[in-house]
Amino acid sequence: MFTISEKGKQAIKRHEALRLKAYKDTSGVWTIGYGNTFYEDGTKVKQGDVITADRANKLFENIVGKFSANVLKLISQRLTQNQFDSIVSLAYNIGVNNFKTSTVLKKININPADRSITDSFVVWNKSAGKVSQGLINRRKAEAANYFKATAIPIVPLLVFAAIGFFFLTK
Repeated sequence: MFTISEKGKQAIKRHEALRLKAYKDTSGVWTIGYGNTFYEDGTKVKQGDVITADRANKLFENIVGKFSANVLKLISQRLTQNQFDSIVSLAYNIGVNNFKTSTVLKKININPADRSITDSFVVWNKSAGKVSQGLINRRKAEAANYFKATAIPIVPLLVFAAIGFFFLTK
C-alpha cells in the first residue's frame, strides 16, 4: 500500500510546528500537536487541552495515516512518492473533503505531470478568508516537491552499466 514517507511526514511537521497546549489557529479552530484539530476518536480539540511531545507524535502518526489512506482512495493515477507526499500534506492542511473537490485532485487524476497543478496548489493560500504568507510559502513548497524527481536519472545508470561491462570483459 502506498503511504506517506518519513520525508513527507517531516515536511508536514515543519509546516505545522509542535504545540503542546491547545491554541486557536488562524481560522479560529482549536488545534494541538502538529496541527491536529481532533483526536483519534474524532473528539475535537478544545480550550485547555494539553499533551506531551510523545502524545503529539502518536496523534500525528495516527491522523496522518488516516489522511494518507483517504487521499490514496481518491487517486486514479500512478504517482511518485514526492507527488503523494505533497498531496497528503495539502489534504492534511485543507481537509480531505476540500481536497476531494479541489482542482489539484481533478488535474492529477487527468494528468499528474500537468505543470498547471502548481497553480492549483497555490490557490489554497487563505485562512479565514485572508491570504496568508505562511500558506503561500507552504503551497509553493508542496508544489515544488510535487514536481521534484524521485528516481535516479536513467543516463547515469546506463553509463555506469557500460563502464561495468567494459571492466568485466577485460
